[in-house]
Amino acid sequence: MAHLRPRHRLALAVPVVLSLTASLGFLPSAASAVPITETTAQAADAPNLSYVVNTRLDHRTINTVKKAINAAGGSIVETYEQIGVIVVHSANPDFGLIIRKVPGVQSAGATRTAPLSLATTTDEGAVQYLSKEQAAKTAKASAAAGDSEPLEADQWDLPAIGADKAAKINPGSKSVTVAVIDVGVDDTHPDIAPNFSPSQSANCVGGKADTTYGSWRPVDSVHYHGTHVAGEIAAARNGIGVAGVAPGVKVAGITVAEPDSSQLFYPESVVCAFVFAADHGVEITNNSYYVDPWLYNCMDDPDQRAIVDAVNRAQLYAQSKGTLNVAAAGNSNDDLDSHALVDDSSPDDSTAVTRTVDPHECFDVPTQLPGVVTVSSVGVTKAKSYFSSYGKGVIDVSAPGGDVRQPANTPSKDGRILSTLPNNTYGYLQGTSMATPHVAAVAALLKSTHPHASPAQLQALLKAEADNPGCPTDVYDTNGDGIADATCVGGKRVNGFYGFGIVNALRAVK
Repeated sequence: MAHLRPRHRLALAVPVVLSLTASLGFLPSAASAVPITETTAQAADAPNLSYVVNTRLDHRTINTVKKAINAAGGSIVETYEQIGVIVVHSANPDFGLIIRKVPGVQSAGATRTAPLSLATTTDEGAVQYLSKEQAAKTAKASAAAGDSEPLEADQWDLPAIGADKAAKINPGSKSVTVAVIDVGVDDTHPDIAPNFSPSQSANCVGGKADTTYGSWRPVDSVHYHGTHVAGEIAAARNGIGVAGVAPGVKVAGITVAEPDSSQLFYPESVVCAFVFAADHGVEITNNSYYVDPWLYNCMDDPDQRAIVDAVNRAQLYAQSKGTLNVAAAGNSNDDLDSHALVDDSSPDDSTAVTRTVDPHECFDVPTQLPGVVTVSSVGVTKAKSYFSSYGKGVIDVSAPGGDVRQPANTPSKDGRILSTLPNNTYGYLQGTSMATPHVAAVAALLKSTHPHASPAQLQALLKAEADNPGCPTDVYDTNGDGIADATCVGGKRVNGFYGFGIVNALRAVK
């Protein structure tokens, strides 16, 4: 499975980040236009690439830019006038250079480095399917404990945040929907079907929403990530399998991953997903991925700058429509508040190069965008998961994401997260991908309790009701070699490992 990078809040000390919150069109306009000449003719053997073109929001400017796109050899896939983003395909190698000089274009760039046809999830390691033998053992233990679901005895994560008790008070409102922006959701799974919302689901791969019934489903069983996430959020308490943290809310699926084995999450697909969610009344989005092909998008590169601009416009639009966006912090055990990180995985759709980046200037998208809730992962003992990225002022809250190095006191002893998988199966995964849906689900419970709360108010409530273990007093050494694997900075109220703390479902419903 692919890797998802951390989603952390904007580092407000950085001027360019401050500008992100100013408006949807936060980047300066391109230089004065130059005439489009014969040199723009596309080469016969040039690759067909995808672009995002970000413009001023007035209708006249958008129409003028669309004409310039056609003249420059571009083919428009979709126009999102409400945020001034146009998705384009072009085989003209000079397309980006030309279109950035058109009046009204504020940024433009390629969204991939490899040709068409040829964002990435944050689970750590391969899935382990639940065996029939273990399922029978767990079901027996669940029955003895009086759990309502046969596999609940292996869900250590539910009591860890009070979700089992919360469900007895308020399992969540059917009027609240969490959209899983991911690789697809198998809505035929008996634990997901009762709470699935087809009218708020779509396939956004390529940048244009396809609402054909079933288009949101994974193309095969290898695309399991979104189904696992959906079950963590809203698996029904129906006497089958597992229970979600918010088993009474609705869950939707918006597919953004490429259907091939790469499962990449390109910017145009994510832009489509945020706009679709906003326009279809989704209250919360779950984003357990980073936008490909760049792990960090540096603002001094015009292509990467355009990616940040486009996705930021889309997610800010969603916030303006009342949608809270929740994202994973990533699995690199990186200090996201440092000033030098090594990125040796970008671009991940062609040949990666090793570069040193400052995460205050090169942004993980959508994690570092303004207003996004950034989530780190903890294991059974409430210690930071060995893989989870962290950073003071970056992490907002934490939640159970599993950690195989922290065994559980459950029938399976597995310290990872058990949830739904395609084709009516179940399995264990770990990662900040698994922590994020716990937070999205608690946010859904808060929205159920406080239906008029804005995204900012929901985020404040998540923080206020969280439990913060504080920085560890001993050396954080997860592999036992005597060397600190990470350093926690901050105090009991807020710190780099937990942000404001581990979310609490029980408090959310009281």
